[in-house]
Amino acid sequence: MTDNRPLALVTGASSGIGLELARQFAIHGYDLVIAAENDAVETVASELRTAGPATVQVEAVKVDLATSDGVQRLYSALASRPVDAAALNAGVALGGAFVENDLADELRMIELNVKSTVHLAKLLLRDMTARDAGRMLVTSSIAAAMPGPYQAVYNATKSFLQSFTEALQNELSDSAVTMTLLMPGPTETNIFHRAGMDNTPLGRADKDDPAEVAKQAVEALLAGKDRVVAESLMTKAQELAGKVVPDKVKAALHRKVSEPDQ
Repeated sequence: MTDNRPLALVTGASSGIGLELARQFAIHGYDLVIAAENDAVETVASELRTAGPATVQVEAVKVDLATSDGVQRLYSALASRPVDAAALNAGVALGGAFVENDLADELRMIELNVKSTVHLAKLLLRDMTARDAGRMLVTSSIAAAMPGPYQAVYNATKSFLQSFTEALQNELSDSAVTMTLLMPGPTETNIFHRAGMDNTPLGRADKDDPAEVAKQAVEALLAGKDRVVAESLMTKAQELAGKVVPDKVKAALHRKVSEPDQ
């Protein structure tokens, strides 16, 4: 890669919101390093090179970010150029009753959603603050604001990411480094199928467009905004309601949409 253009990193970039975030960065003229654990990351790289008005350089890194070695491998792939923008988006979900779910699946979700984000943010933000330049986007969820029956661990990971990002916004407020918190609602991606939630009202419901979610997210990032709730008016209304509805009520409402069919 050359350094004629700014460089953006996107994790979880092989599909869904991550792929659309990468596409938005290409449209804005960024070269890309994209990361995911599956072979599709190689396939989408060629598509992203011509996604914008001008051809950009795209490097695909197939890596398992649920492991510390995977995070270090990705960071090593960035060594030749400073990262101007980073979208820490990789994550998975898991539905079902906590007492029935496999512990290994839940711990892996914590490793990916939480630990890898903290690890990668630590490495990147040290570089960004040393340069006093850089933008970071962290994908949380409007689910962060509510207890999540039948998604108990998933919602908790998203709550962690919200608190973590908001704390860093305060720590970095005297620097030129910005942190943007992305709070999407249910979005039309493969995450619900992979979470085993096809047999739930939430899994069957209409969802937001990932392309629009990503467009709003990157625009907010480039504007240096602290937070973006994306994409639909329904999602924005749910986020506002979450600020005033008691937690027990939110938990009951969440159960209605996430509990598997009997």
